[in-house]
Amino acid sequence: MLYGLIGLAIAWGALNLYWVIRYREYRKFLAGAFFVSWGIQLYLYFMNVSVPLAGTSFVVTPQISLWRSFIHLVFFLLCTYYGFFHKPKALAGQR
Repeated sequence: MLYGLIGLAIAWGALNLYWVIRYREYRKFLAGAFFVSWGIQLYLYFMNVSVPLAGTSFVVTPQISLWRSFIHLVFFLLCTYYGFFHKPKALAGQR
């Protein structure tokens, strides 16, 4: 069961990476999603909230939320740049 879930996670990640590379609108969507996630993670850090992971005995500490907020900020900035400001190059034969 665990190997199946790991395989599914890898396949889903590869599919998302394909969409990110191929579709500009998907990068715009991810920019918004990462912005919201960055804000929530930062809020959890400042409010010193520990979040238990459902179905496990693990807990996400505020320090982990801080590091996750930095990662999501970087992803937000990348998706914003490549989704809104970067002009795609014309394909061969198109002008």
